[in-house]
Amino acid sequence: MNPLLRAALPLTLAAMLGACAVIPDRAGVENIPLPQGSPAALLQTVAVGDLTVTPQEVVEDSRCPINARCIWAGRLVVRTRIDGAGWRDTADLTLGEPFGTHGKVIALTSGEPAPEAGAGRETAKEDYRFTFEAR
Repeated sequence: MNPLLRAALPLTLAAMLGACAVIPDRAGVENIPLPQGSPAALLQTVAVGDLTVTPQEVVEDSRCPINARCIWAGRLVVRTRIDGAGWRDTADLTLGEPFGTHGKVIALTSGEPAPEAGAGRETAKEDYRFTFEAR
């Protein structure tokens, strides 16, 4: 065999085998849930009892700013994916109101940061953190 081909063969073979490696698409990799009680950002999964919960979108944040007096407290509503053993549900959870599905009850117990009067901007979606608990 030609000495040049003999030297190139291992490199060619290594390149071909490397091209066969399966690298999972990041979107297809399941989230590893944060520990129970941890505040979760949007699209971040957290353990809640024997469920996993993923806040997906802020539907409404009309809460009264922390440095203002309001007649109405307002509300925080978060579209949330809830995964149990063999099932998945998506629901709009309202801060402080229990939600039941498949014999399980969970609640959105906090949403940070709280709005501030005079801040001059809405809360950026990447700044939100949500805490859930099993009831």
